[in-house]
Amino acid sequence: MARVVITDHPWPDVDIERDILEAAGHRLIAGPQATPPAAFVEALVREHDPAAIMTCWAQVSAEAIGAPSDLRIVVRMGVGLDNIAIPAATQRGAWVTNVPDYCYEEVSDHAVALLLDLWRNVTAMDRDVKRGAWRPGAARARRVAEMTVGLVGYGRIGRATARKLRGFGCRLLVNSPSLLRDKADGDEVAPGVIVASLGVMQRECDAIVILAPLTAATHHMIDDRFIAALRRKPLLINVSRGAIVENEALVRGLDAGLIAGAGLDVVEGEPAAPTSVTAREDVIVTPHMAFSSDASLAELRRRCAQEVVRVLAGESPLHPCNRPVSAGGSSLGAGPGQRSS
Repeated sequence: MARVVITDHPWPDVDIERDILEAAGHRLIAGPQATPPAAFVEALVREHDPAAIMTCWAQVSAEAIGAPSDLRIVVRMGVGLDNIAIPAATQRGAWVTNVPDYCYEEVSDHAVALLLDLWRNVTAMDRDVKRGAWRPGAARARRVAEMTVGLVGYGRIGRATARKLRGFGCRLLVNSPSLLRDKADGDEVAPGVIVASLGVMQRECDAIVILAPLTAATHHMIDDRFIAALRRKPLLINVSRGAIVENEALVRGLDAGLIAGAGLDVVEGEPAAPTSVTAREDVIVTPHMAFSSDASLAELRRRCAQEVVRVLAGESPLHPCNRPVSAGGSSLGAGPGQRSS
């Protein structure tokens, strides 16, 4: 029997995880629903000495990874990996895994929903009516079929978003490091989906959708300099990670009329997101829930628990995101898993 710690679980129970782990002979220790601080996770790990750590939003620090006597896997219950000290896990021989493809339909749905809401003035007009006003002439709606949309990130979520927006007749410009390695500006990667540099997007887009992972290269990518180069007063949609957008640069861009509005599922500083962003009438905010549906959450929880069982049984994970170092100093073999952007 091995012990497995879940650091946090923003769903009401851990029944799915417990049933799978206990059926394999393991014991589950669950942390709180709310995201705890890193120090809490470190103490939880020191107390229970797990062979596996499963985490949703909580930070799994190098100290937490170094504490167990025989840690074999850290599972991110999601896609992004910025809350896990991956180098520490790699050096001590533990796998880091994620579930890269469980929610691409939900996140792409959410990105499209935010765009449609802002272009059709749904939330703005709803707020107006609830304040006692009935002013259809106040709407500033756009014809969606005439819009050019830039997708920054063209992984699973980006491809799904492009497919859905093509159904509305939008022109799509797409950008990702892998695309730009193999393609040139103007190359078509799918019908109506054109490779474009960020500079082209800044000049031609009526909306820019952030679908890229948070990395050193994308941190605060949307800053004053980026916003100053916008030419068509686009909408900004972020369903990826809050820190890709610099909050106060966004505020300045909205105030200056360089950005028409923003739809944010993520905000830097969440859950205590700054009201300078969230209280604005020209910003729609949802609480980092684009990934969520009854189907996606059940799939996520099941697949994470199964990955733990697989690795604790001595097998390789299905979705490795690192190359753990063995006791002899060599790689354990499998390469990094494909990460959705």
